[in-house]
Amino acid sequence: MKKLFIVALLVVGMTSFAQEKKARPERTQMEQLTPEQRNQLHLKKLTLELDLNTSQQKEMSKIIAEQTAKREARMAERKATKDSAKKQLTSDELFAKKSQMLDEQIVMKERMKKILTPEQYKKWDDMKGKKHHGMKKRMMHHKDRKPAEMGDKK
Repeated sequence: MKKLFIVALLVVGMTSFAQEKKARPERTQMEQLTPEQRNQLHLKKLTLELDLNTSQQKEMSKIIAEQTAKREARMAERKATKDSAKKQLTSDELFAKKSQMLDEQIVMKERMKKILTPEQYKKWDDMKGKKHHGMKKRMMHHKDRKPAEMGDKK
């Protein structure tokens, strides 16, 4: 009886670990698209969410294309530095990178204020905040830590 119980326990344990992990279909589909196709989908999504007019769509397509080019360049740079050596950034280098990133965010906000109406801008800012919070939450789970709450201060 004891052996039967142990065998049943092992079978249940093995089947729970043997289940396949389902890949997120959205991510694999997005990787198959060209950058231009991804840009068009992003623009259409923003058009639906923010109710953009034709002139706003033209401006947004320029911004999205610029952001994509910058992101691709940063990814290529990161990949090159990752392959060459795993060195830690000095405090000055880290400060320069973070400062540049914040400057780019400030410029982006100013550009968006010029393109969007106040209501659209508020909605865009809310969407951006929710997306940022969701990414932060996923990263915290990925690192096996408990997710930080919005009101938490460190």
